[in-house]
Amino acid sequence: MSEGPSFARLDGERTSAIWMQRNDALECLYLGPRLAEDEDLHALAQASARAGHENQPDVQPTGGLLPDLRTGWRGPLLVGLSESGKTVHPRWAGLTLQEHCEADRIEASWHDQSLGLALSISWSMRAGDIIAAKTNIWNTGERELMLTRCASLLLALPHGVDHVTHFAGRWADDMRAERLAITRAGLGWVSRGGKSGFAGGDWLVFDDARTGACLGFHLAWTGDHEVRIARDEDGQITLLAQVPPDALGFPAFMSPEALFACAKDADALTHAFHVHARACLAQSTSAKVNPERIRKVHFNTWEACGFDFDEARLMRLAEDAANLGVERFVLDDGWFKGRSSDRAGLGDLIADPQRLPRGLGPLTDHVQSLGMDFGLWVEPEMVSPDSDLYRAHPDWCFHEPGQQRPTERGQLVLDLGKREVADHLFECIARLLRDHDIAYLKWDHNRRLFPPGAGLEQVHVLHAIWARLRDQFPDTMIESCASGGGRIDMSLIGLCERVWPSDNNDPIERVRIMREWSRFLPLEALGNHVGPSPNPITGRSTDMDFRAKVALFGHMGVEADPGVMETAERMLLAAHIMLYKQWRQVLHSGAFYRLDHPDPGIFAQLVTDGAKVLALVAQTTFSIDFEAAPVRLKGLDADAPYRVTLPEPWPRKARHRIANPEIWRTGITLSGAALMHHGLALPLTHPETAWLIALERLPQ
Repeated sequence: MSEGPSFARLDGERTSAIWMQRNDALECLYLGPRLAEDEDLHALAQASARAGHENQPDVQPTGGLLPDLRTGWRGPLLVGLSESGKTVHPRWAGLTLQEHCEADRIEASWHDQSLGLALSISWSMRAGDIIAAKTNIWNTGERELMLTRCASLLLALPHGVDHVTHFAGRWADDMRAERLAITRAGLGWVSRGGKSGFAGGDWLVFDDARTGACLGFHLAWTGDHEVRIARDEDGQITLLAQVPPDALGFPAFMSPEALFACAKDADALTHAFHVHARACLAQSTSAKVNPERIRKVHFNTWEACGFDFDEARLMRLAEDAANLGVERFVLDDGWFKGRSSDRAGLGDLIADPQRLPRGLGPLTDHVQSLGMDFGLWVEPEMVSPDSDLYRAHPDWCFHEPGQQRPTERGQLVLDLGKREVADHLFECIARLLRDHDIAYLKWDHNRRLFPPGAGLEQVHVLHAIWARLRDQFPDTMIESCASGGGRIDMSLIGLCERVWPSDNNDPIERVRIMREWSRFLPLEALGNHVGPSPNPITGRSTDMDFRAKVALFGHMGVEADPGVMETAERMLLAAHIMLYKQWRQVLHSGAFYRLDHPDPGIFAQLVTDGAKVLALVAQTTFSIDFEAAPVRLKGLDADAPYRVTLPEPWPRKARHRIANPEIWRTGITLSGAALMHHGLALPLTHPETAWLIALERLPQ
């Protein structure tokens, strides 16, 4: 006999999620803006009820958060099991709901006594009104069941959602946004490279084209994943997100967290994810030891010299970098034994006796004598066949016995599931950090994980290694890089404090890439560098002014060799580094807004901490109009007065076309309403033209 429904409620500052239980079935009754505490949930259930239609079973199928095929459900399933190659369908019963108010969590639990299974689904409200969902399953019975699926999230999306933006790409062309209509054909993305990859579905933005409301989604996992979107004949859109559970017998499986958030518009969704990411960063061991740690200006040697260096050249580069105002000198690839190219040396983390015969010590001392920190590149999860480590331990890499060992970039992958391998990797890094004053590690990962075998344990062990390093060396910042943005997710934010969004420093490409990553991650977590001109990847030549202004909006760094720059270029770069230092507190703590503009070649963004505002407006193409539409700002107090200036240096191509230049130096006063609704007219005709707009809120 059917019982009346019961409910579990999860509330954030702006969001409510309501679960409804009816017997052993559970569905998300409501997900959206926060409801009043005294909302009548029984009435809400009645308002949502449907009588069924002519193409359904007589009793409506059980869908919701844990669907049941036996009832006629034809959509995706949360859990999959098999035994001796045959599918097993548990009979989930005994549903109990719990509200853990002190932990801002709701949880549902079922069991199947005949199979000896127990299952739970939990949703937790995190900072920024981000909801973290996960699924756990336990096998306490005697049958040898295989787990073929245990999704982190199976969610019926709110009605009205009709489009999704995913972020496809490849090496050097990261995060290319593509907005797609959701039809009955469905959509899906799979990552099989042992990391999240460039073209997966682990970052998504759903939207309602009529209202602008958004739902953001992210699977917080540093490995393979599968994401599916289905639209059924009733018009219901369902999102399924999972990691491969290795299809093994199991005593227990705990899924990674799937994160999602509802917001009134795209900017509000960005704010939610930024608040969440900043909370993760604040919980890191490093942040607890040094909560005021600033994001120092980097100089990275890669695009300045690649593998072509010795100690003397590095010391000259460090001197040139210090003269620009750089605060951290990072020695990239090529420093360790036998590493004269990307075909050898990985695994042997000692200084190369040819390039650095005195070791890292003299270079580190020299860098610090110039007032800079020292940073170092590593790729410790990999090994080169041409290395002492591989010759000593050829069985430490992933391989199929008796078969060829296929390489990528001339390297193989260490099997972290072997305790001795994980211990060796940790000790190599720990020894570097004990023996040298290293303030920053650029931790790279340039190869996909094949042949098969690098499963869930590889990720869990990596996270454990990072956590040990964070605890033992809290003053060392770790950056996650994987040929650029090939391995970025929220589960590593906090373990790592910075990510590398792309290997492409061409500012025309970078401003787009940064715009998409900043939908989810705050600027302080996103490395952004001034590269050389012409760019080594695209071959494009760009002005220093444009490169430097684009790099301001992120964690700023430099890879262009100052020694080959003209004096005017060095002065221009130094001026922008000084601007970054003046504004980084605002950029790395304020609220981020993307600014809309009718010219598709213009990328504009703004950060405000309430009292101060800095905006970037960058023209990447040749405009079809001589006079670009005014740039309208966001996030201001409509009634407040603001002093507006255009910080110098101004772009060479456009500075002579600015009207009344002196007033933009001394400043004019406009209301927030005028700035948001009327905007500022700037010369933006020519490509590679970028302007900074600075605002200071004045007393009323």
